[in-house]
Amino acid sequence: MTEPTVTRTDADGVATITLLAPGLSHRSRAELTAAFTAVSADPTVRAVVLTGAGRAFCVGQDLGEHVQALQGDASTSLNVVSDSYNPLLLLVASLRVPLVVGINGACVGAGLGLALAGDLRVAAAGAKLGTAFAGIGLSSDSALASRLVHCVGGSRATELLLFPDTFTAETAAQWGLVHRVVPADQVLVEAQVLAGRLAQGPTAAYAAIKTVLATAATDSLEDTLALEARLQQQLGSTRDHREAVEAFLAKRAPTFTGS
Repeated sequence: MTEPTVTRTDADGVATITLLAPGLSHRSRAELTAAFTAVSADPTVRAVVLTGAGRAFCVGQDLGEHVQALQGDASTSLNVVSDSYNPLLLLVASLRVPLVVGINGACVGAGLGLALAGDLRVAAAGAKLGTAFAGIGLSSDSALASRLVHCVGGSRATELLLFPDTFTAETAAQWGLVHRVVPADQVLVEAQVLAGRLAQGPTAAYAAIKTVLATAATDSLEDTLALEARLQQQLGSTRDHREAVEAFLAKRAPTFTGS
């Protein structure tokens, strides 16, 4: 029986998805898509952790597989972007529960795009990150340009994409690309602690926050205000909101159910 390239484990409302191979092959992309599809449809999942195994998180496209595609038909070799990467990134972006990414090692190219699709990122001290694409004569994919502009601004995003040099997790933290830098053997632990805390929180509110953040940088003020008003009205009738208000008045900790 063929060994999987992606695994999933669950504990206390947190689903942990682990990439077992650093390169994104056709198979690993399919298994990763299946894993995110499953957690998206699972009502028991209240937060997700995405991490890698070994010394790398994800180094993007499996170049051995890409070379084979180029040798077959170069004109269609990059159809994989629209056929595979785009649906995967849209699926990750549409996840309603918080996603914490544990960057356990090298994170470049589409791997960086995948990491930046998360809501929070924990990186291993000394881990190397980079855009990589211009280094192999390509532009970006996996929404990397958009994510970089959102995280670090247009000027630095331009530099990072034009000069695909690697940078450390510590530098990434200074720029705001990652939220925590910890020893390599603590990445998964820290990511699961953060996800566990989020899993105990008001997940309906988190989903609304993610909705607002997705368009806040590009929407007009009027559109943002209208979206916030609509979402607040919806959340105002949830059990979680009532529970939080009652808990506050009773001076006790609230118990959130996501409803």
